Amino acid sequence: MSTPAVVIAAPASGSGKTTVATGLMGALRRAGHRVAPFKVGPDFIDPGYHALATGLPGRNLDPVLVGEPLIGPLFQHGTLGADIAVVEGVMGLFDGRISVGSTHDVGQAQGSTAHVAGLLGAPVVLVVDARGQSHSVAALLHGFATFDHSVRIAGVILNRVGTPRHEQVLRQACEQTGIPVLGAIPRADELSIPSRHLGLVTAVEHGRLAQEAVAAMTELVARHVDLAAVVDAAGSRVADAAWNPAVAERAADEVVVALAAGKAFSFGYPEHVELLRAAGAVVVEFDPLTESLPPNTAALVLPGGFPEQFTAELSANDVARQQVRQLAASGAPIHAECAGLTYLVDDLDGIPMCGVLSGSARFTERLTLGYRDAVATADSSLHAAGTRIVGHEFHRTAVTFGHDYEPAWRFGRGPSDVVADGAVYAGVHAGYLHVHAAAHPSAATRFVAAAATSKLAQWRGREEQ
Repeated sequence: MSTPAVVIAAPASGSGKTTVATGLMGALRRAGHRVAPFKVGPDFIDPGYHALATGLPGRNLDPVLVGEPLIGPLFQHGTLGADIAVVEGVMGLFDGRISVGSTHDVGQAQGSTAHVAGLLGAPVVLVVDARGQSHSVAALLHGFATFDHSVRIAGVILNRVGTPRHEQVLRQACEQTGIPVLGAIPRADELSIPSRHLGLVTAVEHGRLAQEAVAAMTELVARHVDLAAVVDAAGSRVADAAWNPAVAERAADEVVVALAAGKAFSFGYPEHVELLRAAGAVVVEFDPLTESLPPNTAALVLPGGFPEQFTAELSANDVARQQVRQLAASGAPIHAECAGLTYLVDDLDGIPMCGVLSGSARFTERLTLGYRDAVATADSSLHAAGTRIVGHEFHRTAVTFGHDYEPAWRFGRGPSDVVADGAVYAGVHAGYLHVHAAAHPSAATRFVAAAATSKLAQWRGREEQ
């Protein structure tokens, strides 16, 4: 059986998808449903709010990162035990990865909300920002409903409606299109969430205020959206078996892998942890801002996040920084992505970091963003040389190395712009690219195997004997 789903989309970014999707998740949960939350694309921030709203891990569905064949299985995995799924879209409904400069019909943009809705066979609920328009909403809906007939728009939620009169006019316009209005949400400036250079402030950083924001979104949607109509509209046509983390072969027994977490390191996909556990790891979270490495740590994962917001606190935790240096010196495997890379170098904006890799990281004014087709340039604790992946860059820092390391990845950002990203050094694999582990389960097996056979693990084994 395929769990019924609705895909929350919009004509463009900034229409209120996150507010509506998160509020809908919370309202459905409050009404007694077990809601599986998803986000289209490589976003790490929205799923944190989804998790607060549903009590389940926020998961991503990104056919660019994992390939079309994995979308159905990952959906089935994430909906186990749920009776409905809510999928928040990305950007505008039809926006995704296209070939820049193409002069022919590019078809459906890869990784778009429409693409994922089609792969799931799920209906779309379009969130329309009603500010500044009235009867024109009919033309907008007609265009979106007829642009791609493989996409079924099951309803519209009118957002930021001004007055009762405004709502009446909008509803009359929608009637002409035959698309039912599932809700009309008034303007609610109190639901604004602080943002910064990479989007929303993460839920883990925002703490109590994030919980209050999710509660407010839940109440807003429960008051102004017809939940029963949304449930009736939900559906999906996924015939695949659920993805199983056991696809990662077991490589060891109870090897401790430390996972950096907390306010500075919150960008990760839940499938990564599930794969590491399937490969034999005991994954233990710790906060590098305030805590030391867990006992018997044999490997370390440093995910993405916002270390540039917490440089003083990270630097002040001398114990953790020294432990990371010692772990790296032992040859134990360390997997660092983006923020993790900047934590491993000598300094970040002049403030001392771990000093595992010779180099400096600096915050810049330029946002580097986009999918990359990359190749591993050297054997490492994660990949064999020549391994090809699709990753995603999402950062405003830049690293200058003080040593000629073998890059972790090579990829192009344009026809003549070939990038050497990150570094491979001893057991360290560090780079800016974010990779979805479900697309490369063998990397988890390789990483855990490296942890089990490292000099540190062997020394501990002899000590225990």
